[in-house]
Amino acid sequence: MSDRTVTSADADAGAPATGSPSASTHVDAGDAGYSKDLKSRHINMIAIGGAIGTGLFLGAGGRLADAGPSLAIAYAVCGVFAFFVVRALGELVLYRPSSGAFVSYAREFMGEKGAYTAGWLYFLNWSTTCVADITAAATYAHFWSMFSDVPQWILALIALAVVLAANLISVKYFGETEFWFAIIKVAALLAFMLVGIFLLVTQQDVGGHQPGFATVADNGGIFPVGMLPMLLVIQGVVFAYASVELCGVAAGETANPAKVMPRAINSIMWRVGIFYVGSVVLLALLLPYTAYSGDESPFVTVMDELGVPGAAGVMNLVVLTAALSSLNAGLYSTARILRSMSMAGSAPRFTSRMNKGQVPYGGVLLTAAFGVAGVGLNYVMPGQAFEIVLNFASIGILGTWSMIMVCSLLFWRRAKEGKLARPSYQLPWAPYTQIVTICFLACVVVLMWWGGGVGRTTVMFLPLIAAALVGGWYVVRGRVQEIAAERERS
Repeated sequence: MSDRTVTSADADAGAPATGSPSASTHVDAGDAGYSKDLKSRHINMIAIGGAIGTGLFLGAGGRLADAGPSLAIAYAVCGVFAFFVVRALGELVLYRPSSGAFVSYAREFMGEKGAYTAGWLYFLNWSTTCVADITAAATYAHFWSMFSDVPQWILALIALAVVLAANLISVKYFGETEFWFAIIKVAALLAFMLVGIFLLVTQQDVGGHQPGFATVADNGGIFPVGMLPMLLVIQGVVFAYASVELCGVAAGETANPAKVMPRAINSIMWRVGIFYVGSVVLLALLLPYTAYSGDESPFVTVMDELGVPGAAGVMNLVVLTAALSSLNAGLYSTARILRSMSMAGSAPRFTSRMNKGQVPYGGVLLTAAFGVAGVGLNYVMPGQAFEIVLNFASIGILGTWSMIMVCSLLFWRRAKEGKLARPSYQLPWAPYTQIVTICFLACVVVLMWWGGGVGRTTVMFLPLIAAALVGGWYVVRGRVQEIAAERERS
């Protein structure tokens, strides 16, 4: 028997699609059992929250110090490709909403091997991002004197425990939590940007520096250390956009994805422009790039220099919220992906189990277990924990985004062959958009190697990751084939 799962979509592959463009004959067993409690406001704010996270609030400080104001260009370029990825996923969601998201689409267009690869790369992404988030939360907590003597690993463990408990209740609770997390992040960024614009217009000193274009010009210009550092920080910038695909996963638990998803996805582009590029430009205009560091959020740095009583503390609380939000989202999304895989046989059986709140708690606990390993990393290497896991998370992100674009490309090809119909909401300029995006993602891997250090070490682990995926497939293949045969008989 073939390794590929036999589905009704495969049986009908030779006939042109009929009926509604979004209709699909493919059925994902992992979609059963979920509630549809996520509202339009939840999806919209989840989309915002996915575009504003730890990569901006913490990572931008170190990236500014490394690349200078040219970081804004890196954010803009990566933002365009992130939008292409989420737009491609949006088209697939409108074709067939699924909590398994791109894993379910990989199963339909690439078979079980494709679904297996996509799912475990996504797990690599979020299990390591989970470590990055709890590390960031512990770093932020050290800002306050009451926590300064508490070991970083203890603070990381507390952050993980709090978010884990919140995630296990219900999807409605998750949606409400993410809604308010996103509200806090957006409100804080808007407030910061208004303050920054006011300082620029009134030319008030910021820590003894005159804000404006002179701050950039007098400190080496847009490329103070050359263009190469800007290229090398792209791997970290990609991490900043790691959650944009989250709204595609959440689509399986909303009642009307056809109406909600296009609006949420289309808004990501201008949010990226305002919040990411706009924030970095303001940061570069307010203080010299040398004033920032990877040890502190750049927004906290600015507020500290302003000397406004309590302002830095409030901003630090906001960036702590962002880290917890990202951790919350990671536990949510990996649990849904793992359940889709488990129902097909390519993930542990216990990850398919759901509690009374219709939450796949097995997947939540598996991801949280890697967070516990991250607590250990914070104990052994507190100063390097964030940078190490950031690079491994980037590998998972690059793999996930590549799989989404490959699925989109195969979907486009089947539509061209007349085997199915694309929805009215489409990725523009296909298939060139998919091809260019995949090439860009491959270039990021090259840049990771070129940059040396932790990035090169991470790339050197790629053969081991590939070997682990191949070995894992031979472990689960028998169960995958058995479940596929049972579905074929039924």
